[in-house]
Formats: sequence, structure tokens, C-alpha cells
Amino acid sequence: MLRHYPPSFLILSALGILCAIPGLLSLLGFGGLLHPVLDDPMAGLAFIVSAVALLGSGAFPLIIEKLKEDDGA
Repeated sequence: MLRHYPPSFLILSALGILCAIPGLLSLLGFGGLLHPVLDDPMAGLAFIVSAVALLGSGAFPLIIEKLKEDDGA
């Protein structure tokens, strides 16, 4: 059975992953290769916090979709 994922889940999860990449690079000390501002580890922490928030926001539509499927069965 093909699983249907809500578009908002896909978009927010993709943005969360894209946000985590520069955050991890910055925390590992390689942020300066992307941009001078990312040379500061606190910038990396801000990106990681934003990534967690985006992934958490993307989880809500997925949970609601799952609850709707369970209710209709």
C-alpha cells in the first residue's frame, strides 16, 4: 500500500534537513568554508535549533494524517 505523506510534512522536513547541514558544519568547525558568519559555533547552534523546530513542525501534519487514517479504518 502506497503511503501518502502530506506536502507540508515533506516541505518542512526538507527545510529542517537543509537547515541542519550548515548547522552541523558550523559546529564541527567547517562553517567558515560556507560563510564567514558560520565560523561562530553559536551560529551553528541557531541553525540546529531551527532545524529541530522545522522537523517538529513537520511532524504535526504527519501525526494528524495518521490519526485520520486510523479513524477511517
